[in-house]
Amino acid sequence: MSSTTQHDHIHRARHYALGILVVVYTFNFIDRQILSILLQPVKDDLGLSDTAMGMLTGFAFAAFYATLGIPIARFADRSNRRNLIAWALGIWSLMTAVSGLAQNFWHLLLARIGVGIGEAGCSPPAHSMIADYYPADQRATALGIYSLGIPFGIMFGLFAGGWINEFFGWRAAFFVVGLPGILLALLVRFTLREPPRGMAEGRADVSDQPGVGETLRYLWAKKSFRHMSFAAALTAFVGYGFVTWAPSFLARSYGMGTGEIGTWFGLILGIPGGIGIALGGYFADRFGARDPRWFLWTTAVALLLAVPLNVFIYLSTDSTAALLAMILPVLLGNFYQATTFSQTQGISALRMRAVAAGILLFIINIIGLGLGPQIVGILSDLLNPRYGDESLRYALLICSFLYVWAAAHYFAAGRHLKDDLVVDG
Repeated sequence: MSSTTQHDHIHRARHYALGILVVVYTFNFIDRQILSILLQPVKDDLGLSDTAMGMLTGFAFAAFYATLGIPIARFADRSNRRNLIAWALGIWSLMTAVSGLAQNFWHLLLARIGVGIGEAGCSPPAHSMIADYYPADQRATALGIYSLGIPFGIMFGLFAGGWINEFFGWRAAFFVVGLPGILLALLVRFTLREPPRGMAEGRADVSDQPGVGETLRYLWAKKSFRHMSFAAALTAFVGYGFVTWAPSFLARSYGMGTGEIGTWFGLILGIPGGIGIALGGYFADRFGARDPRWFLWTTAVALLLAVPLNVFIYLSTDSTAALLAMILPVLLGNFYQATTFSQTQGISALRMRAVAAGILLFIINIIGLGLGPQIVGILSDLLNPRYGDESLRYALLICSFLYVWAAAHYFAAGRHLKDDLVVDG
């Protein structure tokens, strides 16, 4: 095989792999976020509180998703990552469908734990595969494209969940979105290629795999990682709280139905959200190539710009104004995705890449996904005696100011990044 033919083959393989992984991540977020559009009907049907619903959407899922992510990532660093992703996809898709059978809080809690366990096997091996397919100067863009699965998944989940609920009920929505993932798992297993480790950099993988503790100490010794991981967790705290509870906020404060919310809120999260992830990766690669500090400073600037816009959302008295005001904050709030994951891969050695992604996701998901929806739900219940149905509006408003704190940590991380990047194995 000539060098040109081999290069073309690698080029096609990497693009196919990225495309398939985007679809897998889209299903990941369809199944993860389907409950947000169904919160109000599930809450009403099962007679649950906002605190209980916050537990189902947040901590119950995140505790298992984040905790199991690290041992699964360690397994991914020494085994076939493609097969792991296929099994994980099959498990979480089945548990999403099982959610439609729940008769009480405990049934739904167990199903959501099952979804969390399955989804723990997705991103760490996927990040590691992408890092082996794409060189450093294309990695933030590639991981940004992969991260498009988040807004696409949320958008399709809101569309499907909202309208299926209106016509057939919330139980049917879980069945419809869960079962197709089992077929996708077979496609992943039999068509996706496992790349050699270090392929993108042309480096041979000759090192032993470090343990989780060694990897954590390695990362934690880097000031950029300490600031970057906490900044991402705070950003996710605001983002997951918003994505989970905004549909209920629109229903309670403006009387919108689930189909209408699923359409308009889904479009906002899908299109501006996707543009924000892609732009975040593009700007990080463009400005970071000149000055590594801007790999992370681009996100800090974006978060600060989003703060006053968030205030306008929650103080709007009209549903149209609130929805329109969401467009830019959703776009800017997604800048952090690609570059945070990319720089974590950049400061990691080859055999710790999946575990490094697992550690980052653990921090993001315990604080962001675990506490974000939960704290919003608790605040809403605490504010309810005073504000009634408007309590959710003010709970979301209070939490949105955490973007300022996150931006400060991204600025700090950027100052230390150049010294922390790995230039060889």
